[in-house]
Amino acid sequence: MPADGVLSFARFMELALYCPVYGFYEKETDNIGRDGDFYTNVSTGSLFGELLAFQFAEWLEEMGTETRNQKAESRIVETGAHDGKLAKDILNWLRAQRPKQFGEIEYAIIEPAKRRQEWQSETLKEFSNVRWFTGFEDLKLKTKNSTLRGVIFSNELLDAMPVHRFGWDARNGKWFEWGVALEGNKFIWAKMQTPDARRQTLDPALLAALPDGYIVEISPEAENWWRDAAQVLTHGKLLTLDYGFTQPELFSPARTNGTLRSYRAHRHVENILANPGEQDITAHVNFAAIQASGEQAGLKTEALISQYQFLTRVVERMTRNGKTFEWTPARARQLQTLTHPEHLGRAFRVLVQSRRSEHPVK
Repeated sequence: MPADGVLSFARFMELALYCPVYGFYEKETDNIGRDGDFYTNVSTGSLFGELLAFQFAEWLEEMGTETRNQKAESRIVETGAHDGKLAKDILNWLRAQRPKQFGEIEYAIIEPAKRRQEWQSETLKEFSNVRWFTGFEDLKLKTKNSTLRGVIFSNELLDAMPVHRFGWDARNGKWFEWGVALEGNKFIWAKMQTPDARRQTLDPALLAALPDGYIVEISPEAENWWRDAAQVLTHGKLLTLDYGFTQPELFSPARTNGTLRSYRAHRHVENILANPGEQDITAHVNFAAIQASGEQAGLKTEALISQYQFLTRVVERMTRNGKTFEWTPARARQLQTLTHPEHLGRAFRVLVQSRRSEHPVK
């Protein structure tokens, strides 16, 4: 604990989720799906990975056409791969439907935790074209000529990155930071004496409309992660699928308590600070900030749309190209869960940015 006894919430969240011994995401037990604590796109079934695989195959094909006179290895890079199930769904589709492309690509997984690497390795043991890296710098060092062509993507990763939690002091017209302190044997919220230097820059008219105590979260780690990914990408696409808001949605005077949430066994837990390591902690992604990070690194924004729009467009193109699925009742249910506004279709957004230069980023 710091000298004043108050820890930033970002550090608390990092330890609660990623502590090598007690972290929620570091445990042996599977916390995703029907028997876990929450559902994801992947837990609906293999359809999600197959739709992504088709989209990735299209993008890689386009890149090959754009650079047909240059020999360069293409990669699909996944971050936040958890147990490797999504990677397996993507690779299975590519192997079955695009065998030539499958034989030419490398599937890279960014995973700093050795335990999760072991889980993923077990899931993906039948594939010889999968490699692991501890981070983007490791990937860059081990990539020929320090260049990367292909697709970098994450699914439901940014919402689990640590956030700082700020409150609005309307009387004094300034933000303060909420931290975490220990009272007896339980954790409580406490104002920090030395808050994080980063602040929200908002229109004065919007600030005037915010009620006293209004809470908002920011994630410098998510913004930095996106910028790092953008800088390592020489030619290709950077994609994330997650739930979050644009700037106007995030700063709504009607939403006073922020977006921070905690879940256990599919139930919303009121006390976010209770039982660290035993429950999930998540916050909505600020897509405006993520988009700006990519653009500042030289990427072009191609789309910021709902998951419903993104996946239904993929299905439409698959149908036009004759790559249709056998639409069993089970597959139809998967698609409905992924795209219906009352399920994952509206809450989840998809951000796609791109770079078309073949020159390494300095």
